Amino acid sequence: MIFGRVKPLEAILATAEKKSLHRTLGWFQLTLFGIGCVIGTGIFALTAAGAQKAGPGLMLAFAIAGAICIVAALCYAEVAAMIPVAGSAYTYSYAALGEFLAWTVGWALVLEYAVAASAVCVTWSDYFQGTFLREFFGVSLPTWLSAGPLALGGSPGGLINLPAVFIAGLITTLLIIGTSESAKLNAILVAIKVTALTAFIVLTLPSEQFSTANFNPFLPAGIFGGLGTGVGAVGAAATIFFAYVGFDAVSTAAEETKNPQRNVPIGLIGSLLFCTVFYIVVAAGAIGTIGGEPIMGPNGVPFPTGSEELARQCALPQYAEALVCSKEALAHVLRTIGFSAIGNMLGVAAFIALPSVILVLMFGQTRIFFVMSRDGLLPEVLSRVHPKWKTPYVVTAMTGVAVAIGAAFFPVGQLADWANAGTLFAFMMVAICVMILRRTQPNTPRSFRTPLLWLVGPATIAGCIFLFLNLPWQAILVFVVWATLGFIAYFAYGRHVSHLGRGIVDSHESGSVAVDPPVPGTR
Repeated sequence: MIFGRVKPLEAILATAEKKSLHRTLGWFQLTLFGIGCVIGTGIFALTAAGAQKAGPGLMLAFAIAGAICIVAALCYAEVAAMIPVAGSAYTYSYAALGEFLAWTVGWALVLEYAVAASAVCVTWSDYFQGTFLREFFGVSLPTWLSAGPLALGGSPGGLINLPAVFIAGLITTLLIIGTSESAKLNAILVAIKVTALTAFIVLTLPSEQFSTANFNPFLPAGIFGGLGTGVGAVGAAATIFFAYVGFDAVSTAAEETKNPQRNVPIGLIGSLLFCTVFYIVVAAGAIGTIGGEPIMGPNGVPFPTGSEELARQCALPQYAEALVCSKEALAHVLRTIGFSAIGNMLGVAAFIALPSVILVLMFGQTRIFFVMSRDGLLPEVLSRVHPKWKTPYVVTAMTGVAVAIGAAFFPVGQLADWANAGTLFAFMMVAICVMILRRTQPNTPRSFRTPLLWLVGPATIAGCIFLFLNLPWQAILVFVVWATLGFIAYFAYGRHVSHLGRGIVDSHESGSVAVDPPVPGTR
């Protein structure tokens, strides 16, 4: 049967032991990995896009997205501590739901991590060009080298985003060199980002320009703008959800973590709680000082972010200082309220530190492919580990190429929405996995148990579906097309060559052993 291939939990753990990655990470490094990935494009760039969708209700959007992520993190924490191997939601689904659904989750995670990494590369390019080159050196790259083409949603006259391609290549090289080295650099970059955002809070909240009048009306586009419209507080939450993408990357590092049963839950929940509070306070500082009202269309609905109509409005003098028109939202706020030098420094901090987000996203992507290859669902060459650096270098290089292509040609808003679609699907499946494993594996040791699972699990599923349906219809369509390609790939290749399908299951006692294969006609 199509849903009958469930990989035994013992076999998953044995497979990881047989061909494992080196354990070097502690709870502090994992928490920094989570913070390093979460604090990035969502707060440095998508603040403007969120404000265009929800106005001051951006704060509520952060709270909605954060609440859904918190319940999802509680589900992740239990199953990650129970199954401390690489693969994240893909591995958990293999143990609970079977091979086919595990494949769909792994395929969705490609959309999450790789596309999200491309989006952050584009944001890094914006800060690099806007703050580093233009503000400090007075240099502007020609449009054809600094943005993707308009035909793909980019800028007029754009051909390729060369700085975004450069940073994708640099991070790929770093990841091939090694996990421990990557974690050390990540810790430095996290410190830079947290310092920059703390300075932003200190300068905006007590500022003379801060006024509660800027929060009125709080919800100019309403709470719920309608399915597929992507506006209102809920529509903004569906986009801002990207600001939280990456905390689950902590679970992909479980196999490289010392004492994962203890450290993975700490890394997941700790990083998420820290970032949620930070986001809401930063959004309050930005809106309270310069306002965050969206630019409305003739029908009383905000112009779509990234649209030609919004671009024309932002070119008008009256919107020159509008938050919703800035590509460097937080740096722009500080410049507007009289802290130009510090605003420029924040822009520098963003362009220096955003690579940490790209690093963690690509790290997560390569570990998903590594485990799928180790299970035989993808070619074996993808799980090759470098003899010197002990990293999956083949799949890391391939991922780097894919990330560079996405960053070269597409704008950040589109990429973020596409990544959100894959993320929401994966989060939903993890919640389902936890509830199923409670019934099918009740005696398996769990160093962390999700509290009130009867409530948390369904809340995670409902929240993910709700946000998914509030993404722009184009993002939903991309997910459907991507999932269809995944089905074709699985039935054309993966299903026929997977180890479990061929009756090869690892065990602790005797390594790989052959078991009775599935009955013909049920593979």
